[in-house]
Amino acid sequence: MNKSYSILISLIVALGGFLLGFDSAVISGAVKGINSYFGMTDAMLGFAVGCVIFGAMLGNLLAGPLADKFGRKPVLIVVAALFTISAIWSALATGYTEFIIARIIGGVGIGGAILIAPIYIAEIAPPKLRGSLVSFNQLNIVLGISVAYFSNYFLVNYGNESWRWMLGVEAIPAAIYFFSLFTVPRSPRWLIMNLNKVKIARKTLIKIGGEEFADLTIEEIQRGVEKKEGKGKLIDLLNNRYATIMIIAIGIAFFQQITGINAIFYYAPTIFEQAGGSTDSSFLQAIVVGLINLVFTLVAIWLIDKLGRKPLLLIGTTFMTIALIMATLAFNNASYNFTETTLNKVNDDEIKMILTPLQGKSFSSQTALFNEVKINLTEDQFLTFKRNEISNFISINSILVLIAILLYVAAFAISLGPVMWTLISEIFPSKIKGIAVSVVGFFNSLVSFSVTQVFPWQLSNLGPTATFGIYAFLSMCAIFFVYKFVIETKGKTLEEIEALLIKR
Repeated sequence: MNKSYSILISLIVALGGFLLGFDSAVISGAVKGINSYFGMTDAMLGFAVGCVIFGAMLGNLLAGPLADKFGRKPVLIVVAALFTISAIWSALATGYTEFIIARIIGGVGIGGAILIAPIYIAEIAPPKLRGSLVSFNQLNIVLGISVAYFSNYFLVNYGNESWRWMLGVEAIPAAIYFFSLFTVPRSPRWLIMNLNKVKIARKTLIKIGGEEFADLTIEEIQRGVEKKEGKGKLIDLLNNRYATIMIIAIGIAFFQQITGINAIFYYAPTIFEQAGGSTDSSFLQAIVVGLINLVFTLVAIWLIDKLGRKPLLLIGTTFMTIALIMATLAFNNASYNFTETTLNKVNDDEIKMILTPLQGKSFSSQTALFNEVKINLTEDQFLTFKRNEISNFISINSILVLIAILLYVAAFAISLGPVMWTLISEIFPSKIKGIAVSVVGFFNSLVSFSVTQVFPWQLSNLGPTATFGIYAFLSMCAIFFVYKFVIETKGKTLEEIEALLIKR
C-alpha cells in the first residue's frame, strides 16, 4: 500500500479546510476594525461575522448535487477560486453591503469545501487509513484557525485599517490551493459510478494500494452500482430505510455547532476582553486557543482509527460540558467594581463623567450592573459601554476562564470537530450521498449561523454567565445523544457501513 500517495492527495485536497479555518477565524481580529469603519449595531455586527455561514448554507445546498453531477475535483477548483475572490474583495470593500457580499462569496466556498473535501478523501482512502486521512481536513481547519490568530496578532497594529490586511492575506493560500488541485486525480468511485471509466479509476487505485487493492475496490464499487436504484432525490431522505442514518447525521451536525464552538472561535478576543484582558493579551490568548485546537486535532487523528469514533465523541463531549460549567461558574462569581482606578480606564470621557457618581459601588452580576448603568446613559452610550468599557470594571478569575476555554477547545478538537465530518463522509450510501451531505451540511451551517448571529446579543443582554450556562446544558445533551444513537464505523468499508445502517 502506497501510504505516501494517499497522504499527499489528502493533504492537497484538505487545503480547503485550511482556507475554511482561516476564513472563519480571521474575522475575530477584524471585528473591532470593521465595527468602527462601518458603524454597526449589534445586529449588523452579528450579521457581518455570521454572514459567511449564510453563504456556507448556499454552498452546502449546491456542493453535493454539483459534485455528484460534475465530480468532486471540479467543484473544489471552483471553491478555491471563490476563496480568492472573497479575500481580495472583502479587504478592499468600502461599504457595508459590499463587504457582506464579499464575505458571503467566501461562505459559499466554505460550504463547498467543508462537504466535498471529506467526501473526496473518504472515496480515495483505504479503510484502515480513512479516519485519519479524512481528519486531515479538520486538521487543516484548525491549522487555518491558528494561522489566522497569528496573522491577526502581527497585523493588529499595522495601520488604522489593519483589518483589511487581516482579511486580504488569505488570497495567498487560496491561490496556492487553486493551482495545486489540478495535480490530484478525480475520485475513482465517482468515475466508475457516473462515467464507468474503470481503466482511469484503476490507475489511481493502483497508485493508492496496489493491484489487488484496486481489483477488490472496483469489484465492491461495481456491486454497489448494480444495487443502485437511480440517483438519490431529496424525498429519499425521508425513506424509513435511512431513518437511523439521518438521526445520527442530523443529531451530530446539530450538537457540533449548538454547543458554541464558532462563538468561541469567532469572538475569542472579545470573550477574553470580557474577562478583563487587554486587547494585546486577548489576541495572544486567542493564539493559544488556536494552538490547543491544533495539538488536540493531531491527537484525534492519532486515535480515531485506534480508539474509534464513538469513544472519542463520549470523552470529548464530557470534557466540553465540564469546561463550559467552569466558564459559567467563573463569570457567575465575577463582580463589577467602580473605583477611581477602574473609572480612569474608561476611554469615552462623556461616559466616564456620567459614571463617576457610581464610584465606590460594586455589583455582583452583569444584570444588576446594566440595570443601574442604563438609566443614566443614552442608547448609543449604553451600547458603547457594553461593547468597549465593561471589561474595565470586571473582577474575575481570568485564569479559570482561560483554562475553561482551552479545555473546551481541546475536548472539541478530539471529538465533535473531526469525528462529525468523518462520520458524515462514511455513513451515507452512494445513492443519496451527494444530496444527503448537502442537506446535513446546510443544517449544520444554519445552526452555526444562528449561534454566531445571536452570540453578541447574548453577551450584551443575558451576560456571559447565562450564555455559557446554556452551552453547558446543550453539551450535556450531546453526551446522551452520542451514547444512545451513534454507532462505531472504525475499520469497516463504506459498503459494510451501508449494510449495517440501512433497513432492508
